[in-house]
Amino acid sequence: MALFRKVLVANRGEIAVRIVRTCRTMGIPTVAVFSEADRGARHVAEADEAVAIGPAEALQSYLSIDALIDAARRSGADAVHPGYGFLSEKGGFADAVRDAGLTFVGPPGDVHRRMGDKKAARQLMAAAGVPVLPGYGGDDQSDTRLRAEAEAVGWPVMLKPSRGGGGKGMRVVRRSEDFAPELAASRREARAAFGDDAMVIERFVERPRHVEVQVVADREGRTLALGERECSVQRRHQKVVEEAPSPALSPAQRAELCEAGMAAARAASYVNAGTVEFLLAPDGGFSFLEMNTRLQVEHPVTEAVTGIDLVRVQLEVAAGRPLPFVAGDVVSRGHALECRLYAEDPERDDLPSPGRILHLSEPAGPGIRVDSGLATGSEVTVHYDPLLAKVVTWGFDRREATERMRDALRRTVVLGVVTNLARLRAIVEHPAFEAGQLHTGFIDEHLRELSRAPCPPPEAVAALAAALSRSGGDSSRGSARAVPDPWGALGPWRLGEGA
Repeated sequence: MALFRKVLVANRGEIAVRIVRTCRTMGIPTVAVFSEADRGARHVAEADEAVAIGPAEALQSYLSIDALIDAARRSGADAVHPGYGFLSEKGGFADAVRDAGLTFVGPPGDVHRRMGDKKAARQLMAAAGVPVLPGYGGDDQSDTRLRAEAEAVGWPVMLKPSRGGGGKGMRVVRRSEDFAPELAASRREARAAFGDDAMVIERFVERPRHVEVQVVADREGRTLALGERECSVQRRHQKVVEEAPSPALSPAQRAELCEAGMAAARAASYVNAGTVEFLLAPDGGFSFLEMNTRLQVEHPVTEAVTGIDLVRVQLEVAAGRPLPFVAGDVVSRGHALECRLYAEDPERDDLPSPGRILHLSEPAGPGIRVDSGLATGSEVTVHYDPLLAKVVTWGFDRREATERMRDALRRTVVLGVVTNLARLRAIVEHPAFEAGQLHTGFIDEHLRELSRAPCPPPEAVAALAAALSRSGGDSSRGSARAVPDPWGALGPWRLGEGA
């Protein structure tokens, strides 16, 4: 008997497709939701049924709690999976799902609120004995108090909005004379993005690594860590390349980090799957960064090394079942990498690149997985996050996983929008990456070396796209058909205006 009658996936794109596929394996019917911009999207086609929820603007569709609850009721769904992004970490959404008599596939609303406030979360972690950076997250938010606390911590410091994420409002202040203008700018960004300008001040760690622990917990109080992920390759605090395990940790450090992750989850009374993020200093010390109360974009690398389907675990825990394994059952095997493919233009400061996907060829083969919401003909709009797909590789060790990633990226082709594909190729081919010499400023430090030669002329790419369209070359659904060389070796694709 299926755990749920139907699961409504309150999301879009590759994560919606990902959730639908696990539900299908488990025999659970699924309901997709879609805005007017996504009427022909891949996640709509893959679900068992679909419900329109509003116009393209996210506030009136994917961020509308009323529209999503109404869609669940109309479709007969009895559970809602939020995916990540949008409403996935909003306690009010979890509460609304519960109040509607439905099951929310994630932690309850009070956990979202507890860990969504960085000031409160920092205090909770310190009380639980989880290492935190020297800093301030108190209630006195006057400019005078914040300056005094920054002076006490010592320069440089990091300013972080108490609410929100995604790097918005985060600023490094290196000198006392820069504090006032930087604080004002951080407050403006925080108010605009999150409706709250409360700030946290922490000591800034130079050249840190970003590591995180995947935790799972059931309603009976059992909490487990499923190992760590390294997420240091970032651009403006947005992750670009992730891997598991971290090449920086010794077995002893790994055990200590995972224990801290479980302590954080217990302190938060956590239920379901979540992630505890840490900064790893060059001297090996680590400090709590934040907790993400949802499935992470980079969860596939943990799945690759453990063999555990995290979406399945989420569904089972949400249905009231205990965790299906104990600590001794969790064995990490090999190494996995994930590269995020974005519709962004590296030559234009990573601006989003909307447009129509004229042709798509996704790699396949041993140790290669692609989580994608794309299909030939898909429209990449300005309304949503520009993440297109995730390319994941597994190998017996980091070297083999990297070799497979290089091959997979060489065989990835997207025509019609500009992507960061060339930069991804350059990252995994860089000697410092190969040596595991990573930190959160890796891309900025090597930006010149990671900038590839210009693409072929737009007219040539447009001609190729037209030829492929006439020949029916569509591998958008995982077909074995691939674009023959030399086209597969080209970098990011761009069409001229009006093409």
